[in-house]
Amino acid sequence: MQIEIITPDKEIFKGEAELIQLPGIDGSFEILNNHAPLISALQKGKIKVKKSNQDTFYEINGGVIEVLDNKVLILAE
Repeated sequence: MQIEIITPDKEIFKGEAELIQLPGIDGSFEILNNHAPLISALQKGKIKVKKSNQDTFYEINGGVIEVLDNKVLILAE
């Protein structure tokens, strides 16, 4: 699935990934390939992006995620 993580200052990540784990306001959750459409608020925490058995972490202070047609867009603070 295609993932984009954007802050007001810059684009942090753009590319393909197998899994993304996020700090939702009601708890942590994961998005996999072919996930149902979703819009959710995010709280302060770490985003984990798994790509080819390599995990990368990004610290955020909150934000919003949209999942649609195998595309994940994260607007983060």
